[in-house]
Amino acid sequence: MTSSRTSPTSAASGTVALVGGHVVPVSSEPLDGATVLLRDGKIVAVGHDVTFPEDATVVDVSGRWVLPGFVESHGHIGIHEEANGPAGNDTNEMTRPNTAGVRAVDAVDIDDEGFRDALAGGVTSAVIKPGSGNPIGGQTVAMKTWGGRTIDEQVISASVSVKSALGENPKRVYGEKKQMPSTRLGVAYVIREAFTKARNYATARAAAATKGEPFATDLDLEVLARVLDGELVWDQHTHRHDDIVTAIRLADEFGYRLVINHGTEGHKLADVLAERDIPVIFGPMITTRSKVELRDRAITNLVALAAAGVRVAITTDHPVIPINLLVLQASLAVRDGLPRTTALEALTTNPAAFLGLDDRVGSLTPGLDADVVVWSGDPLDTTSRAEQVYIDGRLVYSWDADAFRGRVVERSERFA
Repeated sequence: MTSSRTSPTSAASGTVALVGGHVVPVSSEPLDGATVLLRDGKIVAVGHDVTFPEDATVVDVSGRWVLPGFVESHGHIGIHEEANGPAGNDTNEMTRPNTAGVRAVDAVDIDDEGFRDALAGGVTSAVIKPGSGNPIGGQTVAMKTWGGRTIDEQVISASVSVKSALGENPKRVYGEKKQMPSTRLGVAYVIREAFTKARNYATARAAAATKGEPFATDLDLEVLARVLDGELVWDQHTHRHDDIVTAIRLADEFGYRLVINHGTEGHKLADVLAERDIPVIFGPMITTRSKVELRDRAITNLVALAAAGVRVAITTDHPVIPINLLVLQASLAVRDGLPRTTALEALTTNPAAFLGLDDRVGSLTPGLDADVVVWSGDPLDTTSRAEQVYIDGRLVYSWDADAFRGRVVERSERFA
């Protein structure tokens, strides 16, 4: 696959030309025998008549498929670490119902083995979220799945959204503590009360600024005020159809940008979600029905949502489902009737758009980050594998056919 001129492992920076592949930008029509040109961490050209300098690293990808790196839009990679048990689980700060001020970025271990798995599955970006034990769980972080000396060098946005939960999880957590909220109406009350306080807080803060008076900062209310201002998305964990309706009701009351996470029973009100253009991050899809809320879980529910016109993304909810199986879920959805184009959009352009990341990632578009994956074939074919993964134009993963294993370019090699 590699040109004799140079090896892809030398493409640590500068210009890389991926030549001759079946290029699927997702945001536009596929191109056969095309070139994707990467320079200084960005995509600079995609097409048939692409010129590049003599000193470019040229990689022959004839017979391969070239796509943007996938975006995992809802997971816990790095904060619920692989194989580290309770010591590696920082997903939920379940000491009080409202922890809007906590930030996932403060708890991510970028050496979690799950990040290496992400590369093997062609996942180059992930939105990592606090868990669903609290009505208001905290701030999410969008980051690349590899490449930095520290997490800060991998961050796309340190504060993308706020995770919130309705339904069984917060009911169970605080019901066991014999405190509010132990019912669905209590969970909704906690959220409503918090936003009411945040609205009053923002008004008082503005008045103090006008008068030049000091004002005491409340970290939780500061974050919720950003949600009210439209700066942060409200990521609403919800499975049952009645909880989805509560999520819509609360969003209407306070005017924030709502994204449904999981949406197991979203198909029961797909027309409502489509009419209001409320996106759904659907999944995980290959789990058992482990609790009452999942009684109606089915892959075909995603198909019904998309057929109704709902914009959808797909999640593994890693580590519920290993993150490298993100594309497998899309393949299974295609088997059950999801259009192939929609399946690829659900892994790339859609999640990037839902969460305000589409100026950086999600498609092979000039000007976006050079996060590109070379597949052995159609990634929706379960026999295909990711053969090369580039993040910010740097090769970070390659498939070694002789050893029959993937090779990650470790930090010790990149920053020696």
